[in-house]
Amino acid sequence: MIIWADGRVTVVRGGWPGAVELTVARADGSAVRALAYTALMAAPEVGDRVLLNVAALERGLGTGGYALVIAALTPDGDLRGQPPQPAGHLVKARYLPQQAMVAGADEQGSPHHALLADADDLAGLPVLVADLHSALAPALLAVAHDRPGTRVVYVMSDQGALPLAFSRTVARLREGGLLAGTVTVGQAFGGDLEAVTVHSGLLAARLALGADLVVVSQGPGNLGTGTRWGFSGVGVGEAVNAAATLGGRPVGSLRISTADARPRHRGLSHHSVTAYGRVALLPADLAVPDLAAAGALTGVGGLDDVVAVAAEVDAAVATLSRHRAVRVPLTGLDTALTGSPVPLSTMGRGLDGDPAYFLAAAAAGRHAAALVDTPP
Repeated sequence: MIIWADGRVTVVRGGWPGAVELTVARADGSAVRALAYTALMAAPEVGDRVLLNVAALERGLGTGGYALVIAALTPDGDLRGQPPQPAGHLVKARYLPQQAMVAGADEQGSPHHALLADADDLAGLPVLVADLHSALAPALLAVAHDRPGTRVVYVMSDQGALPLAFSRTVARLREGGLLAGTVTVGQAFGGDLEAVTVHSGLLAARLALGADLVVVSQGPGNLGTGTRWGFSGVGVGEAVNAAATLGGRPVGSLRISTADARPRHRGLSHHSVTAYGRVALLPADLAVPDLAAAGALTGVGGLDDVVAVAAEVDAAVATLSRHRAVRVPLTGLDTALTGSPVPLSTMGRGLDGDPAYFLAAAAAGRHAAALVDTPP
């Protein structure tokens, strides 16, 4: 289950809030990029000996090409130090050697506990749900384009990466003023607020962070098995149920592709069909991008393929009869996406490589933004 390695830190490459990127010389003479989470350990320094988990790296999995640092010792062999000490008693990544103790927004002793203790109403809060982390940036770009100043909070589930600090996208969105706050739920950790479930995370986003709009998705690192039910994006349907149960207005972002080599993901992905069609038991607005009109956009490549798949996508969405299909115009979203301060990438493809995917996520952001000013 774990492939261990050790080595010495030769370069501190930089970092972002919650994470430090290193170059580590391994005992076998090779050099690897490594990532250390500063919520779990003191930041390693040049010359430190580090213990690494290299299993995903050596298997070639989608971890961003990192070895993960488990522990660091100074050149003298002493423990590098302690990370910030926990202020609460909510334990995440429970019973793993690196379990993290955090202060939950909804736990006793929290300044938000009284606010959340009996809360069960989102009061019409728009909740955009997406199955891939890569939908976050295009959705927020559309919100910022259409409704500048919207207070958007990201609720990160635990179907993907557990440490929020693994996402450089989140760090850049914060720096760019596109994201006002974060909540990590379930086993995920590292948000501005921590919560036990998606339900309590949504309530914390609304009541404690003052969200105008919430985006829910897994962190980086989608897991799929090529089977109908064995994919981490099934959580999209569960997020719809949570948002609707609490009186929010769920908006479904559709996973659409014209470039994925796997037939099950071309057009409307089978992941969206299963999550919205079988898992989501309460209705949502499905944001259907007006792909037939995509040819009028500028600055984006591959639009002929987008137009060609429009009728197929519409037919697939029509089978999801529990939900409300909302046609969303694309005018202006080309400007929002091409001007992104954040790199846009999904499954290794950028905007020109799979424009349908990013336009669909942006369309969901556009529709969710419009709901902010619409009474429930």
